[in-house]
Amino acid sequence: VQPVLWAVGVALAAVWQHAGVTPAAVVGHSQGEIGAACVAGILSLEDAAKAVALRSRALTVLRGTGTMASVDLSAEAVAERLPAFPGVGVAAVNGPSTVVVSGPPRPVADLVEACQADGVRARLIPVDYASHSAAVQDVAEQLRADLAGVSPQAGHTRLVSTLTGDWVDPASMTADYWYDNLRQTVQFEAAVRVAVEAGHTTFVEISP
Repeated sequence: VQPVLWAVGVALAAVWQHAGVTPAAVVGHSQGEIGAACVAGILSLEDAAKAVALRSRALTVLRGTGTMASVDLSAEAVAERLPAFPGVGVAAVNGPSTVVVSGPPRPVADLVEACQADGVRARLIPVDYASHSAAVQDVAEQLRADLAGVSPQAGHTRLVSTLTGDWVDPASMTADYWYDNLRQTVQFEAAVRVAVEAGHTTFVEISP
């Protein structure tokens, strides 16, 4: 499904641009950052397609080993709960009071049940692997080898990284970056705040 999501996102961005809407900056959430880097001119269409396809293929070995869940709490509040659920970590910080967690299936389900029992909105996400968790380390070597040929360019549009939560140096978006993008926490809230602080006030979500 990831190559399809990427293709639709990049195609929709082209439709907006054809209608005269050109982004002043771009932000991409998790694998969406591959599409964002393509729209920004940092990755060629070919390199972006290669990155998303090979990353998606590498993830197949993790099927059945983990899951993810959405929790309506701050990252700090979720972190306080995590010691009781071994292997579960914060996968994405999407806003001031909404995060995604990932980890082994049973502990993630237990966390969701505990949150619901406390009146906190939480739900499992229908995936069978744990992106942005320690499990991704199992495909580190494969990913770095597969993506070794990815060659970032200077680009023409600024990109706020959801890996670092700050403006990206296009030259950094090599194989190691795209592995870290899959392994580390998605800093989406921080990235949006950086864009807002830079004066960007109108956001268009480009996705299926």
